[in-house]
Amino acid sequence: MNERLETIKAVVIFGKHGEIVDLVRRAVDAGDDPNRIINEALIGAMDVVGQKFASNEIFVPEMLVSAFTMKKGLEIVKPRLGGEKSKSMGTVMMGTVKGDLHDIGKNLVIMMLEGAGFNVVDLGVDLSVEKVVEKVEQIKPRILGLSALLTTTMPEMKRVIEVLDQKGLRQKVKVLVGGAPVDARFAEKIGADGYGKDAAEGVRLAREIVAIN
Repeated sequence: MNERLETIKAVVIFGKHGEIVDLVRRAVDAGDDPNRIINEALIGAMDVVGQKFASNEIFVPEMLVSAFTMKKGLEIVKPRLGGEKSKSMGTVMMGTVKGDLHDIGKNLVIMMLEGAGFNVVDLGVDLSVEKVVEKVEQIKPRILGLSALLTTTMPEMKRVIEVLDQKGLRQKVKVLVGGAPVDARFAEKIGADGYGKDAAEGVRLAREIVAIN
């Protein structure tokens, strides 16, 4: 990795969002491959951020600033790809279940997934089972991520999985669950494919799923 890409990577890791646009523009103007800027510098930086978050070296505010910085860089370099497309890791559909309006955790996971190269569809909050299943049929994501912050809404996750099964869609999509009251035991009990205790873990699981399938 050349010095320009190393600098971009460091700026994202440390969340220096005021510097990222100029640095990415300079790299593109100097002839750096847009895919290398995305994969080695921007995504590479978010890998480091995820590791730091998982080891408690940084916390949610720092991760959010790094993710914001990465997205600003991505906005500059993506149009420069021209006819060439950066290879997506796959489509992940994210949403908060019915009766739950919390979205901070979900939004953080989305930014981390985008930083890891996934195409993410955000369905929003307070999603009915029917709405989620309808969108799975339409969008055909590789992964469905469900979030809940209230214990009273956790059963909605089970209902989504049951209806996906009834509709013959369960084998076509991997379901990951997360949120403060959720744990690995609950995920296993309802038949989910995995549980992410935080954003970094969610990205790791998504990558594992893509690598296996």
